[in-house]
Amino acid sequence: MKKTGAWLARYALEQLPIQFTFGIPGVHNTELYDELNSSEKIQPVLVTHEGCGAFMADAVSRVSDGIGCMLIVPAAGVTHAASGIGEAFLDGIPMLIISGGIRSDSKFGYQLHEMDQHKLLEPITKKTFKVESHDLVVPTIFEAYALAVDGEPGPVFVEIPVNIQLDRGDVPNLPEFLAARHPYKLDEVSLEQAVTLLDGAKNPGIFVGWGALGAFDSIKAIAEHLGCPVATTLQGVSAFPANHPLHAGFGFGNSAVPSAQNAFSQCDCLLAVGTRFGEIATGSYGVNVPENLIHIDINPQVFDRNFPAKVKLHGDSAEICTKLFKKLQFSVAKRDSSELQKKILGDKQAFREEWRKADKSAVVNPVRFFDELRMQLDDEAIVVVDDGNHTFLTAELMPVHRVGGMISPTDFNCMGYAVPASIGAKLSNPKLPVVSIVGDGAFLMTAMELATASDNRVGTVQFVFNDGELSQIAQAQTRPYNRTTCAKVASVKLEGVAMATGCDYVRIGNNEEIAASIASALEKAETGRSVIADVNIDYSKPTCFTLGAVKTNIKRLPFDTKVRMIGRALYRKITLKSE
Repeated sequence: MKKTGAWLARYALEQLPIQFTFGIPGVHNTELYDELNSSEKIQPVLVTHEGCGAFMADAVSRVSDGIGCMLIVPAAGVTHAASGIGEAFLDGIPMLIISGGIRSDSKFGYQLHEMDQHKLLEPITKKTFKVESHDLVVPTIFEAYALAVDGEPGPVFVEIPVNIQLDRGDVPNLPEFLAARHPYKLDEVSLEQAVTLLDGAKNPGIFVGWGALGAFDSIKAIAEHLGCPVATTLQGVSAFPANHPLHAGFGFGNSAVPSAQNAFSQCDCLLAVGTRFGEIATGSYGVNVPENLIHIDINPQVFDRNFPAKVKLHGDSAEICTKLFKKLQFSVAKRDSSELQKKILGDKQAFREEWRKADKSAVVNPVRFFDELRMQLDDEAIVVVDDGNHTFLTAELMPVHRVGGMISPTDFNCMGYAVPASIGAKLSNPKLPVVSIVGDGAFLMTAMELATASDNRVGTVQFVFNDGELSQIAQAQTRPYNRTTCAKVASVKLEGVAMATGCDYVRIGNNEEIAASIASALEKAETGRSVIADVNIDYSKPTCFTLGAVKTNIKRLPFDTKVRMIGRALYRKITLKSE
């Protein structure tokens, strides 16, 4: 039979768990868009910028059983989307990127959008494909999807030249997609070694990342059996819900909250699940990892990369943790954790009280904002954060009660993530509340994508922490330089942004306005209208992460560099005072 490449691409995409595509039509993919217009399964979503489309696709993959899919033009569409693709790659998020391509049958050079997209994307994708003939359209898309979700997930790119999209070609048959699951052979000897280490530990601890998301039930059972604390990475904040009494908090080293620092201070055996011990997760590697490290991950390349592991268990975390718990049940006596639970609870309460004492007039205290948001927000809600000071405030002060209930850009650390990602999350979960916590600098990067939310009647709440600065950078500059450079954010009236994009607007100017304004914002979002909540945040109190990371980095500086930086800061402090 003869079919166009565009028809074949639509057929292939409809066999996969894809509900939306995100992108912008152009001369090299209009045929694909025309085909999807006839699809009863897939809704193409027009975005204002392909970078935002990539963040939307990323969020779809994080908060649903499907995969986020992009449909973009070559060259400029690809370079625009590259930040979101890179975020998905470093964070281990599956994504399928379908791009048009220049004519592959032309004798002419310097075609519109002619460039080697594959070289550009090689470092930030698991693999790229270029379809050479009609009979390869369907199997290539199937292979790309299978690769995207296999092992450690990630983005995969498929280029379909425009001539293949437009022309009809011979296709012998239409294969059905058969989901193939990668088998992992579990090392029983290593599993027994892990049990032995945990049994012999006086103060075991568990550290979980995003890769532990599907293993929560088993990790919870292990923690309760061993009577040990659980800490999370930033990306894995929602891998272990904060309302569990053994949840210690974000991090466990010098950059962690007090409840986690104290709970892990004597840790002599660490069970790490689905974490790569990256820079953010470890507060610039400022953690003391015990010699008895048991590391579970689906990617064997992470083992021993930053911290040596005594036991390495390669495979799916849910399967491994299930088997580990079964062995622990029969080999290790259950331990009482009542005293540990009291200590964690007391440390958490004291930490929040410390923040409450930092109240100031005419600004919003972060802990009072998050206390109220937690009280009003449904436990099943999805919280999306961006990159900035607000990220660590959220990780330290916002208890997330749903597994997978908070998503954030982590290792690629893209500013501008939250607005489009919250739209993608809401499209995938229309019945769940979706809110974002975003700094004013990050918000300005992608704020106009709220027009897409309005066009699609997507009701989110964007809580914009508005202080007029890139505060995370400003705080980092102030200590060593005693001044800031290029950290002031351009002044923009957020009420005008709301009007321009068809959103509602609320203002939270001080602590007294928090409760009523949050209630109003959530109520408006339920009607299908997105809301910009302008939060006059007080950033004067630094986070534990900021303080810990700065100290860790200063300690490892060469002596002469350290002396020079401290001397410069002191000199500027004296001269500024004299002026």
